Amino acid sequence: MSEIVASAKPAINGKPQPEPAPKPRRYDYDIVIIGSGPAGHRAAIQSAKLGKRVAVIEKKTLIGGVSVNTGTIPSKTLREAVLHLSGFRQRSIYGASYTVKENITMNDLLLRADHVIRHEIEINRHQLQRNGVQLFAGIATIVNEHTVHLNFVGQKGEDELTTRCIMIAVGTTVAKPAGIPFDGETIFTSDGLLKLDQLPKTLTVVGGGVIGCEYACMFATLGTRVTLVEMSERLLAFVDHEIVDALVYHMRQQRVTLRLGENVRSIEKVKTRYGSGVKTRLDSGKEIVTEKALYAIGRQGATAELGLENIGIVTDKRGRIAVNEHYQTKIPSIYAVGDVVGFPSLASTSMEQGRMAACHAFGIEHQSIPELFPYGIYAIPEISTVGANEEELTRAGIPYEIGKAYYKEIARGQIIGDTIGMLKLVFHRENHKLLGVHIIGEGASELIHIGQTVMAFGGTVDYFINTVFNYPTLAECYKTAAFDGVNRLI
Repeated sequence: MSEIVASAKPAINGKPQPEPAPKPRRYDYDIVIIGSGPAGHRAAIQSAKLGKRVAVIEKKTLIGGVSVNTGTIPSKTLREAVLHLSGFRQRSIYGASYTVKENITMNDLLLRADHVIRHEIEINRHQLQRNGVQLFAGIATIVNEHTVHLNFVGQKGEDELTTRCIMIAVGTTVAKPAGIPFDGETIFTSDGLLKLDQLPKTLTVVGGGVIGCEYACMFATLGTRVTLVEMSERLLAFVDHEIVDALVYHMRQQRVTLRLGENVRSIEKVKTRYGSGVKTRLDSGKEIVTEKALYAIGRQGATAELGLENIGIVTDKRGRIAVNEHYQTKIPSIYAVGDVVGFPSLASTSMEQGRMAACHAFGIEHQSIPELFPYGIYAIPEISTVGANEEELTRAGIPYEIGKAYYKEIARGQIIGDTIGMLKLVFHRENHKLLGVHIIGEGASELIHIGQTVMAFGGTVDYFINTVFNYPTLAECYKTAAFDGVNRLI
């Protein structure tokens, strides 16, 4: 819409009158959000709660983005199906051969995932409708700082939406190097995993990040012989070393072969005596032949179609957009949130980024504690962490002490059959202030929030000593770890 400007007033008593101030520009929407994943969805709901006119543009026929359709929700649902059907949680009690279902198929796993995906899509759509958010199915191109061009998907036509603010929440796409012959059957990415028709007996996983570790653990639990290749000398560099060492130990117990510090030279399809297969060659000269290969190295921002060159926003080589502490791009009226801005690229942090950006866009005071964002890694066993780890505190020269509790020492750990879990507290030696919590084991991503809350209020490790936890619970680990840490000081 064009600006509405009042006409000049005629002269009075021969004196020209000043031009009236132009009226504010009227926009179709207060905010247009490109992408309906966790970041875009949360931003849309927050904006609607503030009484704003909100539009969400999603180019896929299904809303929810990667998180709901191919990423977070499917992978975590698959993990839960794997743990249940394989009987993994009960093996320490009933023996290594215990299983709920003897011959597990991909259909068994996908049945549960499909149900959860459909439910989440419906919930997300209903929430947008209930809050009066206008949803468009189409491809968005940013024309200028206040205009988005829309090409409708599934029908002919296009439109232009004017808006006070634009929020980019397009997420990421999987990286597919040109030299790798992806076919979706023998060589595939995490997005294509849901389309597998059967479980592989052997699998190479290229990439030891969060996605690679999670899927390597799932397939290994199902009995697949997994080889994990990672160019770094260690997995999950941002996680406490002791926790990662524990994960590596348990992965090897599940017969996962780890090739750390190795670069992949080539991946190609080959014929074996069992049928089609994949040969992965490493720079060191090693060759790995497996039935299938999962390529899980990196994702890149889904920014190619946005027309960012029209407005002078430049992405990095992986398509990510630089933002300030308020998630604004170099153009103040254009925000970017979620995976498209980079680390940590978690659904939980993306949601909070969307909320904070929406509040800032409309001048609403808001608070958050980014340094206390928890990380959840759904490997087997599960990992969760919040706050500082030992390596970070050592580099910063902060005097600290640790306290640990093992699930096998806790009654609840024995009851649920988890004897490998551990909770680790990191606290200041002098004032006992809690600085970090690191957990590996069943329920880690739930249990972490107790420590997160104490840290948010500046609490000390003494809180856990002086409080009473339900018995028997895994939460008792906090008390045991606190006593262990304080006793080290004595």
